[in-house]
Amino acid sequence: MSTNHEISLQTAVDMTSRYRASRLANFPISETFGLDAINKLISTTGCASLRIYYGMKADNQVDAILVAVNAAGEDILPTPALSATDDEPVILEDSFRCPDDCPSISPLNTD
Repeated sequence: MSTNHEISLQTAVDMTSRYRASRLANFPISETFGLDAINKLISTTGCASLRIYYGMKADNQVDAILVAVNAAGEDILPTPALSATDDEPVILEDSFRCPDDCPSISPLNTD
């Protein structure tokens, strides 16, 4: 496994094509998160990486949930007992989900 997590365009095309061919209707084709939200997440004190969980809403729609992770591999989560502040860690979800909010055509989303 590559530690820089980079893959070639062709590998990405092959993987997304296979996924679309077997994707269940409640799974997204893609999800887009705004840069401001990503920057807030990764600027969390102690953030060394990003983790993606998959969750299911009450309507069975599957969505990505993004959290910051520290150098020890632990999730950095908001404190449940405190009200949210600008300094509290954030958890991201509520992306622009395709379908319905799909990106323009690219090799990663069309056959």
